[in-house]
Amino acid sequence: MKKVRDHYFQRAKQDGYAARSVYKLEEIDRKHRLFRPGMRALDLGCSPGSWMQYAARRVGPQGSVVGLDLKPIGVSLPSHAQALQGDIFEAGASPDWLSEPLDIILSDMAPKTTGVRSLDADRSHALNLQVLELADCHLRQGGTLLVKAFQGAPFEELRKFFRERFERVNLCKPKSSRQESVEIFILGQGKKSSHDE
Repeated sequence: MKKVRDHYFQRAKQDGYAARSVYKLEEIDRKHRLFRPGMRALDLGCSPGSWMQYAARRVGPQGSVVGLDLKPIGVSLPSHAQALQGDIFEAGASPDWLSEPLDIILSDMAPKTTGVRSLDADRSHALNLQVLELADCHLRQGGTLLVKAFQGAPFEELRKFFRERFERVNLCKPKSSRQESVEIFILGQGKKSSHDE
């Protein structure tokens, strides 16, 4: 386990990424083709910034990436990427920085963990319900949503919500996730039109 952590940590430093978590996104992108040049992306829970770095590179200068986190990020970003400091629960259904429909929403958010699995799963679920609400309002038809979830009681409900909203739903457990981690990523592709729900 430690070797794996060291490998990805060292690789992130060599590749100029803010954190090892970038390789989770890269692996999911390679398998499911999340990005295209020119896309509009939103990265929720964007600190320390590695997912924003990756997404900005993949959408290119003709695209745009907005990130939101409670904490500031400490990496420099290209001009087509912007990180905002704020709380997803205070963003409201239509925050002013979301003026146009999004092609993809990413969320690597996790609650402050307590070590009590059921409580942590409930807190993760509450975050993901908020992400779904934003996706309902701002993700274009045909768009993509990727969220981190904790395996636990609410997970099947989250999966059901994804199936109601997306044509294709996949579970992703990237190799760079720590083996002891209960995290899993749920990917929805092909957002249905609202009358299909």
